[in-house]
Amino acid sequence: MKKIFGLVIVFLLVIGMVSSAGAAGKLDSILASGKIVMATSPDFAPLEFIDPTKTGQDAIVGSDIELAKYIAQKLGVELVIESMDFAAVQAAVVQGRVDMAISGFAYTEERAEAMELSTYFNMDEGTGQGIIVKKEKAAELAKPEDFAGKKVAAQNASLQFNLLTSQLPDAVPELITLVSDGIMLLINGKVDAVAVSEENGEGFLHNYDVLTFSDFFFNYESEGNVLAVTKGETDLIEAINEILLEVNELGLYSQWLDEAKELSFALGINAD
Repeated sequence: MKKIFGLVIVFLLVIGMVSSAGAAGKLDSILASGKIVMATSPDFAPLEFIDPTKTGQDAIVGSDIELAKYIAQKLGVELVIESMDFAAVQAAVVQGRVDMAISGFAYTEERAEAMELSTYFNMDEGTGQGIIVKKEKAAELAKPEDFAGKKVAAQNASLQFNLLTSQLPDAVPELITLVSDGIMLLINGKVDAVAVSEENGEGFLHNYDVLTFSDFFFNYESEGNVLAVTKGETDLIEAINEILLEVNELGLYSQWLDEAKELSFALGINAD
């Protein structure tokens, strides 16, 4: 029995060593290959969205994309962007199928347990988390109790979905893949509201006069956004954090965000 137990321990140690070696070598592999692969869900203007006037990878734009380009430039590698839905972005990071993910992530304990999260960026734009409703219904949907039995759309695997289920437990969650899908459901009367970040929601309000924010906002204080890499990739996250320190000190993200807002409004991007 002791022999078997000893073999099990050796096996576990070997597995741990292989895992650690893989984690320690991730940054090296990026530098050796000359490219860093990033996952994002480009449906979250102004952070990441599609510019229909461009093609290929260049069509994916936004403040998060500019950040990714800056990280790649500082590492001296090429940026490769893989577009996917929001839930798939997180799965790709957890499974190690991409090198990093930048997709409007807020810090949550669940994400911190599953992935390595960076230091904060986008700290100057500490926007809230709210709910979009039709203007004609705003007075009826202004308090937490008003949402009891109401259908509220929220993006799958998002912070907004977690806030919705925890702070409005009597509402009826309607899972959506894209926030824009939820907006269309709201306009067409299929749902009563859509849970969004204030930053993202401003674009929809800009394009749809019939919509507004409810007076109710979720109880949530944002310190900024984070990006994610696979759990255990400490060398990589430390290298990225050094770059983020420079980004924050120079105020670069605020510049990228202002430019992305102007572009998304000019394109009417949330009106699609």
